[in-house]
Amino acid sequence: MSINQVNSQLLNLKQQLINHNLYGTIATTKDLSVFLKSHVFAVWDFMSLLKALQQTLTCTTTPWMPNGNPETRYLINEIVLAEETDITLKGERKSHFEMYLDAMKESDTSTTEIDTFLLHVLESKNVINAIENSNLNNALKAFLNFTFKTIHHKEAHEIAAAFTFGREELIPNMFTEILSKLQANFPETKLDELMYYFKRHIELDEDEHGPMAMKMMEELCGEDAQKWEEVIAISKEALTVRINLWNSIEAEIIKSKSFTI
Repeated sequence: MSINQVNSQLLNLKQQLINHNLYGTIATTKDLSVFLKSHVFAVWDFMSLLKALQQTLTCTTTPWMPNGNPETRYLINEIVLAEETDITLKGERKSHFEMYLDAMKESDTSTTEIDTFLLHVLESKNVINAIENSNLNNALKAFLNFTFKTIHHKEAHEIAAAFTFGREELIPNMFTEILSKLQANFPETKLDELMYYFKRHIELDEDEHGPMAMKMMEELCGEDAQKWEEVIAISKEALTVRINLWNSIEAEIIKSKSFTI
């Protein structure tokens, strides 16, 4: 099986995300805040997928020993470098998650919900319990549960599939749709940091991280047909929970509009 065959199996789900009605509902700063307050959780849990891959595919303990394929080690470490310590709009070093929080604050969007949740994760020392005991909506809980159950219970090629086909390969097209709507609907609103975040991700994932992630998949699965079938199965799950999350955000925005009429 090849990458092209996997993409063919996922095409319908990816098109649902790229063409989702959510993007067209973000017409006011209030709508945008609703989106940002939910999407930030996907920005955060992405980092955990990434670090799970680094822990699995490289050596992160002492004494250091060479682990796995050197090409794969390079690919994942290169992605980690940019995701954890990229250059911000102001020329500072920050993770993409921290950049997103800055963008939320610039748009006057509260970060209380994500801040409180992360505090509960630290205090409970059990992310699954923190998710279940949170006040997050069911779609967001399901999205986060999928990520961390994948991290805790799946093999390296399956974690990589959730990362690659559920995130990296999808993001350029999806973020391009979001960015075009933001530029059209908020031409005079101060969203410089948010625009930079989306543009940076489109640039990195399209030109560098996406192709790197595809190479990683080929290295991990090789000619193993069973692994490729498992890649397709978990990728479909990853895309489905994202669609459900998008549906829930769209519904929340529409509901909030009905209260202001």
